[in-house]
Amino acid sequence: MKFSSYMNEWLYGEDGYYKNFKDIGKGGDFYTAVSTSSFFGASIANHLYKMIQEKQIPRDGYLIEIGAHKGYLICDMIQWLYTCDASLISSMKFAIVERQPKVQEAQREYIYSRFGDDVKVEFFSSLSEIQVDYAFYISNEIFDAFACELIKDNQQAYIEDNKLVWREIDKELANKVIPYRQVKGEVAVGYEDFAKDISNTAKRCDFVSFDYGEEYVRNDFSIRIYKSHETLPLFDEELILSDEFKKSDITFDVNFGHIIKAFEDEGFKKIDYETQARALIRFGLIDILEAFAKQTTQAIYVREADKVKTLIAPTIMGDRFKLVHFRV
Repeated sequence: MKFSSYMNEWLYGEDGYYKNFKDIGKGGDFYTAVSTSSFFGASIANHLYKMIQEKQIPRDGYLIEIGAHKGYLICDMIQWLYTCDASLISSMKFAIVERQPKVQEAQREYIYSRFGDDVKVEFFSSLSEIQVDYAFYISNEIFDAFACELIKDNQQAYIEDNKLVWREIDKELANKVIPYRQVKGEVAVGYEDFAKDISNTAKRCDFVSFDYGEEYVRNDFSIRIYKSHETLPLFDEELILSDEFKKSDITFDVNFGHIIKAFEDEGFKKIDYETQARALIRFGLIDILEAFAKQTTQAIYVREADKVKTLIAPTIMGDRFKLVHFRV
């Protein structure tokens, strides 16, 4: 079995990690920008609002989140859009793409707890169900959740008898990594199909995503397992053989060069690629935080400011996470 098939089963199989809703934050296996601070979503929504003001995008378009976890991000964005212009809640349409029914159920419950019946959020089980005039897509840490192949020295990884073995690299895979001068590490499977699926959903769209990685490969392995905020090495025989670890997340650093090529091959134009810190500050994060300071107590402000530091500090999320923005 190719490693990508094994990883896909690990994450999305009948007993896979993402089959059911998973906690993030303190009670889960890892933190994300979304679980760190609601100012993350507010900043992105603030940028979206400016695009609407500048008539770059229509007031009646779709805001669609892919891989929404519980729905925190899209709810934080809706909340901020309401703050900016309450009429947008009526003119815009909101949706989530989520294929797991149990996760959809958790999302519906959370959205209702935030807005009751005042906000309608549609649900799509796949991108193929979407046919709209305009969509603004948002995702956070979705590309690291794709399955991948592992390569080194013209070989690729397979799973045989519950063990990791190396065989001669498949020709198609070998050709795929040539543009990135990659000889070792992870090669994501599915970016090309994903970009094509996005392009088929709307006459016009913007796609904005945050993830951790670089535009150029390091020619080394980054694949790892997260369990209860511990980082565990994949290349430990006991971890691979133990089904217990299939209850944990498995991930790798994203090759943004691969993502950019996949989207540009489908006719998208790359609008931005930058660090999360630069993007959020450009979106108005600091201005939002300063406005918040005038409306709350010093103690609450300090607490929220500390969370914001996590989002933009170079040594935490600020530089390690990147934004990529495509338009078609």
